[in-house]
Amino acid sequence: MLTPEQLLAAQKANMETLFGLTNKAFEGVEKLVELNLAVARATLKESAENTQALLSAKDAQELLALQAGMFQPLAEKAAAYSRHVYEIAQSTGAEFTKTFEAQAEDAQQKFAALLDNAAKNAPAGSETAVAMMKSAVAAANNAYESVQKVVKQAADVAQANMEAVASTTATAAKTATAGAKKR
Repeated sequence: MLTPEQLLAAQKANMETLFGLTNKAFEGVEKLVELNLAVARATLKESAENTQALLSAKDAQELLALQAGMFQPLAEKAAAYSRHVYEIAQSTGAEFTKTFEAQAEDAQQKFAALLDNAAKNAPAGSETAVAMMKSAVAAANNAYESVQKVVKQAADVAQANMEAVASTTATAAKTATAGAKKR
């Protein structure tokens, strides 16, 4: 049986965890807002500069060369923006994962202690039931750890894929720009 003090302590710990996660979520949103403001500011400045450059073109050839030169930086910036958004999301997600893993580990330890306490106070002849319960808990813990490993591997693969796509996009943009400039 839990005492009122234990319930109050558990409730307090849960609220602290909730507020901690809420702060992490807001930090992630704040980083995204800062990134978007920086991108908007830079885009506005570059648009003005590009418009001035296009308006000062002396002939069609120069106009086409200027337009071709604008595509490569655009693709590179889009890839960089995607990378930044991904890093912010991954960082925030990692904080959530760390908190959930700590909570799960704490719950597992408390449940194991409760199970051990119940086994000590169990009536004679219930050893088989207690052993089955411990075996089931161990199997559930192993399954949970396996799922955690798979999720981590999937996240690593997703990150590698994101980096590969960004690299391929930048290379393709450079190739396209070089081809457009030669025309």
